[in-house]
Amino acid sequence: MTTHTITTATDVTSAIAAAEAARTRLDFARSAPKVFRAIIGFDAAARQGLDPALAELIQIRSSHLNHCAYCLHMHTNDARKAGESEDRLHMVAVWREARHFFTPKEQAALALTEALTLVADSGVPDTVYAEAAAHFDEQELAHVVALICAINTWNRVALVTGKVAGTDERND
Repeated sequence: MTTHTITTATDVTSAIAAAEAARTRLDFARSAPKVFRAIIGFDAAARQGLDPALAELIQIRSSHLNHCAYCLHMHTNDARKAGESEDRLHMVAVWREARHFFTPKEQAALALTEALTLVADSGVPDTVYAEAAAHFDEQELAHVVALICAINTWNRVALVTGKVAGTDERND
């Protein structure tokens, strides 16, 4: 068995470039530009009125659950740029065991994110919905739900098209 250890930023950059060059899957944005732009519009509309830090936490948690390295890398970087702490970023995946890192409102959003992302497992329990509804007004809650749906769509597009973590087409 061969193991590869990447130790420098140059090694990471080279590995990302090599992975992107080897990618053979569909270029979704180029192949379905109207659909791609519609998802961008949906995502932008969903974010309106939401705290940007909360939006990133939602997107990070959904990306964890969907195993989407591309979106996880993108949204943890976005969260850092927005001033999110490394401690909180490290705790998102285990937020239930580290509740003290998150406000009750953030916890409610993370629980709703998990339930809606994994909806096929057990639906959205009434208790999870009620907790979210207690922390968000109806408009905010609708935007949280829409954002969860948007990031789940992005995760699925990134996974099926083999997007490479470390690349970010927003910078193209």
